Amino acid sequence: MESKDKKKDTKAKTSAEKKIVKPKKNAAKELKELFVDALKDIYWAEKALVKALPKMAKNASNENLVMAINNHLEVTQEQVTRLEEVFDILGEKAVAKKCDAMDGLITEGKDILKETELGPVRDAGIIAASQKIEHYEIASYGTLVAFAKTLGEDEAASLLEQTLAEEKEADETLSEAAYNSINFEAAENEEEEKK
Repeated sequence: MESKDKKKDTKAKTSAEKKIVKPKKNAAKELKELFVDALKDIYWAEKALVKALPKMAKNASNENLVMAINNHLEVTQEQVTRLEEVFDILGEKAVAKKCDAMDGLITEGKDILKETELGPVRDAGIIAASQKIEHYEIASYGTLVAFAKTLGEDEAASLLEQTLAEEKEADETLSEAAYNSINFEAAENEEEEKK
């Protein structure tokens, strides 16, 4: 009976060992390295958004949504500059590392434009895609703030907290636009088409 249990235990350990991912040679070994790597990731993400937001604004039909996107473009440009300040504070070169998550979210946003007609339905799709982006950024900046505080990088944490607050505000603005008019306009449009 004991030998069966030992065999099960050995088999379980072997199975668990197979699931451990072998790190790259240049993998982060310290929290600061992971922090800097995450900064490079969000730096790429913000720069990619600076390129993507104008297309979203051009494809929106609701004036308030267009204004919100254009305002957030200006804020995003400031966030890129702020990230460069954070790199400087840390004594690191501001280098962007492709963010697969943001790349996927931007691609999804482009797909929504292709899959919807210009008007309230597209506007609702733009808001949905934008909120996914905002939620990703909120999660990323929340993590970066925690890393900065843990590492005693108070100045960097303060700058990152400012960006985190801006991302939360952008998410609220999008929610208000959706709930105050755009989603209802999209639903009314659907009801009219059924008649």
